[in-house]
Amino acid sequence: MSSTTRLTFVTGLLLVLACRGESKEESADYAHIIPFDTASVRIASATDTTRVIAELAETEEQRTMGLMERQSLAPNAGMLFLYATTQPDSSAFWMFRTRIPLDIAFVDSAGTIRSIQTMQPCQSTLAQGCPSYPAGAAFRGALEANVGYFAQHGIRVGDHLLLQDTANRRRATAAAGPSK
Repeated sequence: MSSTTRLTFVTGLLLVLACRGESKEESADYAHIIPFDTASVRIASATDTTRVIAELAETEEQRTMGLMERQSLAPNAGMLFLYATTQPDSSAFWMFRTRIPLDIAFVDSAGTIRSIQTMQPCQSTLAQGCPSYPAGAAFRGALEANVGYFAQHGIRVGDHLLLQDTANRRRATAAAGPSK
């Protein structure tokens, strides 16, 4: 999605929120606007296996929204951005309207963590005023968590995010059919 298209989408979404007349606390909960499935994702480091309850950003709209406007993130929570194709190392994430500092691990198709970045909230009211954080490595997925999460759990470049867990959950959900 181009920067212009992304900005148009975000602007439209924010306009919808403003017109709904929600309070600041209510607008921080985007589940009613863009729903996210969740999955328990395991990360295998050299010394331990850590579980993260991750919201799955699988569509372009979900990836664009990400963790915007969240005021907090539970200690073992995150957001896993999944892509159908490998993204180039120059692809970047931004922190426009993201209120909490985050770490992001870029993961290749085998689940190997190829890069970890720390991203700070952007104070700018314009998307163009926010820095971007290039992956620095080709990736198929990216896991955002609270800043310091990866270091606290000894997770480093070369460790593995077990994507098969997520794939199996998605297959089981698809086989079960739509929930009511």
